[in-house]
Amino acid sequence: MNRVIETNSAEETYALGKELGEQAAAGAVFTLNGDLGVGKTVFAQGFADGLGITEAVNSPTFTILQVYEEGRLPLYHFDVYRIEDPEEMYEVGFDDYLYGQGVCLIEWAEQVAELLPQKRTDITIEKDLAKDFSYRKISIRTTEGESV
Repeated sequence: MNRVIETNSAEETYALGKELGEQAAAGAVFTLNGDLGVGKTVFAQGFADGLGITEAVNSPTFTILQVYEEGRLPLYHFDVYRIEDPEEMYEVGFDDYLYGQGVCLIEWAEQVAELLPQKRTDITIEKDLAKDFSYRKISIRTTEGESV
């Protein structure tokens, strides 16, 4: 699947995340890429809402991983921005989560690209200030079969 969606507000970005969260299946892996401030956390909050998670979702930049278990599926939310060596992911049990019964959402996934499974959904968020401060272009690409 390849889709490009344009959003014009944080609410629209959140809604798209929620839609994908509602469709997510156990074992799915979603990568979330984009520059600082493009709305990855807003998207992640919507995604968690789509899974039925009601607790506050924040980017786990300093902890690498935040686990949310209260939804219809567990959400394993990674932020690997600070990872210097992809091997560090094994210290947090990356494989256990990657092949677990929940859904993985990995921010800054390009930092650990060599560890990612071939079957995944890559989401890239870009902004274009020439169009509008709130404008976002969100590209969604599923590889090796449908994950959503």
